[in-house]
Amino acid sequence: MVPRPASAVVDRAEEAPTTLTVWRKSLLFDCKGFTVYDASGNLAYRVDSYASENGDEVVLMDAAGRPAFTIRRKRFSLQGEQWLVFAGEETRRPVYAIRRNGRGKTMANVTACAGGTSPSYEVEGSYARRCCVLYNSERRAVAEVRPSPKEVVGTDVFRLVVQPGIGVSVAMAVVVALEQMFARPSLLRSWSTA
Repeated sequence: MVPRPASAVVDRAEEAPTTLTVWRKSLLFDCKGFTVYDASGNLAYRVDSYASENGDEVVLMDAAGRPAFTIRRKRFSLQGEQWLVFAGEETRRPVYAIRRNGRGKTMANVTACAGGTSPSYEVEGSYARRCCVLYNSERRAVAEVRPSPKEVVGTDVFRLVVQPGIGVSVAMAVVVALEQMFARPSLLRSWSTA
């Protein structure tokens, strides 16, 4: 047996998919949102409703509370329901536009915005059943929303499996936008009217 260099072991570890457990509940008292844990049970991301007064904007934060992405609903879009994804708290130049699509198996299109070098994606499946896949432009599955384990009943807990080649934060931002478009009641709109 020939020993592998340490760098080969590190490379293989980086190629493993990232599995997150998404809980549709906030850690903050009297606040609604997402709490996201990594495979070790550590806090990875959170989304809380206190930042949105009108239900049209949400901030995806990392475990330390730093904004990863801001997801904002685009009003009066001729292309149907559309959400814009901005880096951090920036709200002038979107990185992605996520548009609801009701044709065929495709439920949403994720398009890189002008001037960006980011790839585009397509989402197929059913978010309401927590069973959908995010495909890149080469039709390779890069992220997947899976139902919760059998011991957890309902749709408030589910898994997000992210393959190498897409940022975990990008995949989580897409999930937040899908929640707004397809969940009933949606994460923000139901809270803003409460």
